[in-house]
Amino acid sequence: MRLILLIAALWLWFTAPELMEPAAAQVPAERIRDLARFQGVRANSLVGYGLVVGLPGTGDENLPYTIQSMRSAASALGVQLGPGPIPQLKNSAAVIVTAELPPFAKPGQRIDVTISALGRAKSLRGGTLLLAPLKGADGETYALAQGNLTVGGFGAEGADGSRIVVNTPTSGRIPGGATVERVVPTPFAGTDRLLLDLVTPSFTTAQAMADRINGALGRPVARAVDAVSVEVEAPGTVMERVALAARIEALDVQPGSPAARVVVNARTGTVVIGGDVRILPAAVSHGNLTLAVSEDFQVSQPAPFSRRGDTAITPRSDVSAREDPVRMALFAPGARLSDIVKAVNALGAAPGDLVAILEALKEAGALRAELVVI
Repeated sequence: MRLILLIAALWLWFTAPELMEPAAAQVPAERIRDLARFQGVRANSLVGYGLVVGLPGTGDENLPYTIQSMRSAASALGVQLGPGPIPQLKNSAAVIVTAELPPFAKPGQRIDVTISALGRAKSLRGGTLLLAPLKGADGETYALAQGNLTVGGFGAEGADGSRIVVNTPTSGRIPGGATVERVVPTPFAGTDRLLLDLVTPSFTTAQAMADRINGALGRPVARAVDAVSVEVEAPGTVMERVALAARIEALDVQPGSPAARVVVNARTGTVVIGGDVRILPAAVSHGNLTLAVSEDFQVSQPAPFSRRGDTAITPRSDVSAREDPVRMALFAPGARLSDIVKAVNALGAAPGDLVAILEALKEAGALRAELVVI
């Protein structure tokens, strides 16, 4: 009996080795909130023009638009400045104010703003932003910004003109420096369907997401519209829609495998090879040819006690060529990422040489992946 079991085990080992190997680990599932966004639930960019005052002599130095801004700000406060030059205008600077208005922001909420110098200001450290309206793409004012700046950079300048700058002193932030004044309308509460837009388009992921939602809710309420959108039937009341959206975002989905790509950064020589890249049968040889040219100078002198001839310097060039041993790597059918890495390491290819090898494999039709150069 033991002999029969031993023979069966040996037969199983040699005839079905794949059964003895551990199962390949699957890619962990991801939450729907990490894979997609509800359509209409988005941030909106705001921009405005403002004036920063209170600078220690690092302002715009009497730029025309800074003078105009100062006159307008003073006039709004009931102060009429004369036509002459404004003293101490170096203490103010014209700036651009930007902010992101989050979805569903309500009047009275505070949002962060970023302040960037517009003119010749050397530093915004220690400045205060005067009240500045922030407008959207439609020209309407959605927030009002004001407050003291926090600047991470700084600079110092000597009397002889020498200067040192650390980080960026001409840009700063005001945490909670803007107050929301207007609500941005959103289609979330005014439609009978919710649309989920995938961050990365994929028919496989869209269909898997629709199936997962239908399975969790127990009825066919979701369907994949295309490679980007998944449509979900929404209940009538806003509270029910919020509860449904929260439940959908928490569901786990197994996303589809990304497209096989090889990304090459031509500026830095960085090469990233995706795990699904495959190589057809191919042989690759790689070698380096080194040429060395050296220049030497020899002195030619006449014979001793000779009355004829002059001392002359003659150049001598020595050209040598050295070629490193050429090594060849053979890719078996269906070679994976680990095989490619081993072959490249065996060839001793540098990042620049690796790019040339990948391009040659692509031209030969052996690289089953999209070659992207950034």
